[in-house]
Amino acid sequence: MKQDYFSSNNIKHVDYKDIDILKKFMNPNARIVARKRTSVTAKNQRKVALAIKRARFMGLLPYIAK
Repeated sequence: MKQDYFSSNNIKHVDYKDIDILKKFMNPNARIVARKRTSVTAKNQRKVALAIKRARFMGLLPYIAK
């Protein structure tokens, strides 16, 4: 089983301003990738989803990409 990305890289806080990390959890269409694909814990998946949504609202990430 793959290791959780955040625990393996010792990341305590998922920040909405850290776009490079958040892009890892989005597919080319700018949709949030499912937990099965990313193998992130449920707690961290919720944090990632919230951070992506905040970044989208602030205009840092797109809602959709072509």
